[in-house]
Amino acid sequence: MSAKPSFLAELQRRNVHRAAVFYAGAAWLIIQIATQVFPFYDLPAWTVRAVIAAVAIGFPFAMLFSWFYEWTTQGIKRESEIDHSESITRETGKKLDKAIIAVLGLAVIVLLLNQFVLHRFMPGPAASSAAADDKSIAVLPFENRSSDKENAYFANGIQDEILTRLAKIGALKVISRTSTQHYASSPDNLPVIAKRLGVGSILEGSVQKVGDQVRISVQLIEASTDTHLWAETYDRKLTDIFGVESEVAKSIAEALQAKLSGGEQRELAIKPTNSVEAYDAYLHGLAAEVRGGFDDETAARFFAQAAQLDPRFAQAWARLARVDARLVFAQEDTSQTRREASKQALDTAIALQPDSTDTLLAQAYYRYWMQRDYPDAKLLFEALRPRLPSSSDVPLALSLIERRQGFWDQSLAYSDQAIALDPLNPVLLSVRAVTYASTRRYAEAIKTWDRLLEIKPGDPDTIASQVLVYLAQGQMDQARKLLARLPSDQENINVASAAFNQSLFERDYPMALELLKPWLAKPEWAAGAFGAGTHAALGFVQRLAGDVVAAKAMNLQARRELEALRENEPDNARNAEQLASVYAELGEKALALKEGERAVALLPASRDALEGPAIEENLAAVEAQVGETSRAIGRLRHLLNIGYSNSFGGPITVALLKLDPVWDPLRGDPRFQKLIADSGQP
Repeated sequence: MSAKPSFLAELQRRNVHRAAVFYAGAAWLIIQIATQVFPFYDLPAWTVRAVIAAVAIGFPFAMLFSWFYEWTTQGIKRESEIDHSESITRETGKKLDKAIIAVLGLAVIVLLLNQFVLHRFMPGPAASSAAADDKSIAVLPFENRSSDKENAYFANGIQDEILTRLAKIGALKVISRTSTQHYASSPDNLPVIAKRLGVGSILEGSVQKVGDQVRISVQLIEASTDTHLWAETYDRKLTDIFGVESEVAKSIAEALQAKLSGGEQRELAIKPTNSVEAYDAYLHGLAAEVRGGFDDETAARFFAQAAQLDPRFAQAWARLARVDARLVFAQEDTSQTRREASKQALDTAIALQPDSTDTLLAQAYYRYWMQRDYPDAKLLFEALRPRLPSSSDVPLALSLIERRQGFWDQSLAYSDQAIALDPLNPVLLSVRAVTYASTRRYAEAIKTWDRLLEIKPGDPDTIASQVLVYLAQGQMDQARKLLARLPSDQENINVASAAFNQSLFERDYPMALELLKPWLAKPEWAAGAFGAGTHAALGFVQRLAGDVVAAKAMNLQARRELEALRENEPDNARNAEQLASVYAELGEKALALKEGERAVALLPASRDALEGPAIEENLAAVEAQVGETSRAIGRLRHLLNIGYSNSFGGPITVALLKLDPVWDPLRGDPRFQKLIADSGQP
């Protein structure tokens, strides 16, 4: 009688070892496919974990099956029922060897595809998260649990202050608030949100304010597993609230094992103020500043109040300096009073905390916005980058400065960096689209605005911007189709402006006049520079429509308004260029040329490559209007070959020269016709 074979010999004879290798290879392939494909369809992380669990559980069953059963020519039979002399395990083993080779070959192919191909097509945030998952974080909007809904500003302010402190920690990647504010305070789909933002951790929080008592609850969650890494509740009096943001930032850094440098520890330890009233006003200012636009005045008022309540509140002074400088830069208020207020606020911040990032940011923005000293501003922002590694504001400012200097490709590179830190920020995408349009890269501009529409579906301002780009290319039908998607909303200046230009180019002057008149119905629009500009536009269209008397009366009114503005704001280049156009409409040639040249001198292209040439374009229109044809054509020849941004979001184009009635005085000149023919533009 032959000896009973050993257990190992039986494993080999029954091909259990081959089945194990084959199963392991196949399981690895399945898991790789799940981890690569599932995220593209925004499937939750538990589905991948379920696949892994299923293949792990299946392994022992597969091994038991290969031990007890065997493939035969008559199908699957129990091994105990087969005469060993009729067994075909040797042939089955050969087939398994081929299957193992095939699986291993597929495994190598998947590895190569993943290494050299697939990762290139992953979305930017998701690609970056692979390396930064353990130390990357997004802070979702804090829930306002106060019974008084007016306290929402307080919850927003606490969230913003925590974000500001986290952004100073070099070992962390922190997504900016503009991207996180698209989500609810405690959403159900954290893994999907984390993937879209490119982070590994999510911070949720709530704030409850009752009288002088405040409860702040925060929890740090690992997004992929939806498990809590750390949580804390802080019950404080308002007088003891100032250190909570720093405590939260330090605890998060510890939970994510992000080591703090000595400088970062000192930065986080700074206590902004001891005044509850000043801090409350400061948080009101932050809330207004986040809203932006017309709320800059409100923000400035609250920051000034905070600084008055606590004259040693350096952060409030720094923020006040920034907002005042931005109002001057946007030419919303270029008065000497506003300029002096910004300078005084900055000097005070420097005297109180010269080395704080808030003060240094205020200095950099002052150089940029107030002094338009772009090289020096760039140096200051670059110096701040190591101290504010997760601030999207810094690369955004650098992107804006680069294009002011005419460095378009560098501007786009900084734009990439800002969007990586703030991927869902509409402002960043809009800035990028304008940069493309300014260099006549219209297809890329449209695609970028399409990305913005994914974040803000149906946004009228974005669609209006696309309309202007199509008009700049002479694509009237496409512009008309987009306008049809927009409501007839005279409350939205951008929409109304796009519709006005469409009507103007179609020479539908009655419609253009109808679109302009409602702008004067609102007192806040009829006053100031906007009202003066509207009166000037009405005068221009009335002349085109043949109503010379009404046109003259409207232009005289615009002249009075703009001359009064010149007295109060002599350095306002936009007011000067409008006044030059009005003088030209009134036939005041000498005054028109003088004022147009003064506008160019106030903001020359050599100083500002983005806006300066647009003022030269206006001077060319003035020159065309008053009969200085040669000068106008020479200026246009130069402008057709450079990048900049006018009211259409980009530079002058041949299509605009053909369509815009402004250039009608040049149409009969052969030199103008040759300019259009030789430009190389469609």
